[in-house]
Amino acid sequence: MTQYDTAVARYFEAWNATGPEALAKAVAAAWTEDGGYTDPLAQARGHEQLAAVIAGAQEQFPGHEFRLTGAVDGHHDTARFTWELVSTADGSAPVAATDVITLAEDGRIRSVLGFLDRVPTAG
Repeated sequence: MTQYDTAVARYFEAWNATGPEALAKAVAAAWTEDGGYTDPLAQARGHEQLAAVIAGAQEQFPGHEFRLTGAVDGHHDTARFTWELVSTADGSAPVAATDVITLAEDGRIRSVLGFLDRVPTAG
């Protein structure tokens, strides 16, 4: 497993963590203290804000989990990967995205730039 695969695995552990304590622990393992996350719908910096964004996504999509789709591609301190938000009940995936992460020297994430490839339509 590469440093990129390890960082992405921790990233998904955070996004799929349940309960405030598990979420806080997973966020701290995945991100640096001043780590950030930015996508078209959210922006967060620091563990507390990151945990709040993740908890909000979990509230909006109960019964869903974030899953890697394809291989992680990385070089230097940067990696990119794609993912889907999948319903555990029926396998549907209303959200898909491509994320680009930058890693700190300790292997934790310094920043995430997310690009939403598929989002639910209002209706």
